[in-house]
Amino acid sequence: MARRASGTRRQSEPRPRRPAAGAASGNGAASARDRIVAAFLALLAEKSFETIGFAEIADRAGVTLADIRGEFNSTLGIYAAHAKAIDRAVLGGDVGDVAEESPRERLFDVLMRRLDMLSPHKAAVRSLLRSVRRNPPLALALNGLAVRSQQWMLAAANIDSSGPRGMLRAQGLAVLFVQVLRVWVDDEDPGLARTMAALDRELGRGQRLAGMLDDLCRLIPPRCPSLRRRAREAEDRPDETPAAA
Repeated sequence: MARRASGTRRQSEPRPRRPAAGAASGNGAASARDRIVAAFLALLAEKSFETIGFAEIADRAGVTLADIRGEFNSTLGIYAAHAKAIDRAVLGGDVGDVAEESPRERLFDVLMRRLDMLSPHKAAVRSLLRSVRRNPPLALALNGLAVRSQQWMLAAANIDSSGPRGMLRAQGLAVLFVQVLRVWVDDEDPGLARTMAALDRELGRGQRLAGMLDDLCRLIPPRCPSLRRRAREAEDRPDETPAAA
């Protein structure tokens, strides 16, 4: 598993590659849904998100427009399916060797595993990062997907992601991960030294911000019991908190 750049893994040591999420198994051909997602990602590697049309996805995937409509409502929905497949691939990994590590180390390992799963789609990720810079509505929509994914990444690292505080953690982690992605898309080193250093640095900043948040929460005046009670009740009812937009 991955380790922080300052930890036990040497930065020059190549990282083991894992199978790409959503790849067809040896048991048979990929489903129409899988082919649609794969075609969309291939097109995204070649052109901007906004210019990808359903007809060219159908042509690339070898399916009909009716097939796409039966599976997805929009191109954003196709991307959401890809993000969910990446989530599942990360969550299905073995975390036993870092179970006793610190929360920061566990989260580092989980996010590096996510990058491993994304590695076959690096060109598509690079294209998407360019699109969100010039398209605020797309950035907002993708943020909702990213926050949902990062809630699962927190859970994979055995870090509480429930309630309002968990939502703040997930939002902060989503922003942090985008910064790491901007380094990762141009990191050609097999050992991903620059990426690991960037992730370690961003997690350090996130850890400090989380500490500041905890300090602010402790500053709620004791003479305001209703405010404290509402904060406690909100954390006790995580199911009532929307997961993401």
